[in-house]
Amino acid sequence: MTQTERDKMLAGKLYDASDKELKNQRLEARRKLMAFNAEQDEKKRSSMLKDWFGTTGEHIFMETGFVCDYGNNIHVGENFYANFNQTFLDVCEIRIGDNAMIGPNCQLLTPLHPLDAKERIAGLEYGKPITIGDNVWLASGVTILPGVTLGDNVVVGAGSVVTKSFGDNVVLAGNPARIIKQLDLPKV
Repeated sequence: MTQTERDKMLAGKLYDASDKELKNQRLEARRKLMAFNAEQDEKKRSSMLKDWFGTTGEHIFMETGFVCDYGNNIHVGENFYANFNQTFLDVCEIRIGDNAMIGPNCQLLTPLHPLDAKERIAGLEYGKPITIGDNVWLASGVTILPGVTLGDNVVVGAGSVVTKSFGDNVVLAGNPARIIKQLDLPKV
């Protein structure tokens, strides 16, 4: 069975980003982004996300200023909140658990480009998924890089760049982000 470029993309393999099917899906996402970002009614915006994202909880909220590649590769849990100016580049899945709070100007970035210049010039790219657990708070300006998994009850300080995965109950900060505090939390 031949894999489509989309299949390769979602599997984290090298794929041709100029593929016609992918281009059309990105164009459709741009139309949805324009409508979402122009919508002032927060209930309508939430409904738009529920119809667009791969999966969502019932209670989700996102401010305007949102950018993504496709949208349907984004999965958010219950009680999801994202402030202004989010960039979720979803060439691979982005999965966010319940009770997530995302401050303004955050970036969740799944795409990667080959180190080999010939592959890069040819338009090939690949990605790695991002997984974020329950009860996570990303403060303003956080960047999560491809392949990162964050456990439950993680807090990431403003302006941090998360380059590797971390487990549960930690506070991260810095560039690259590192653990600055362990949290002793009861189960929520």
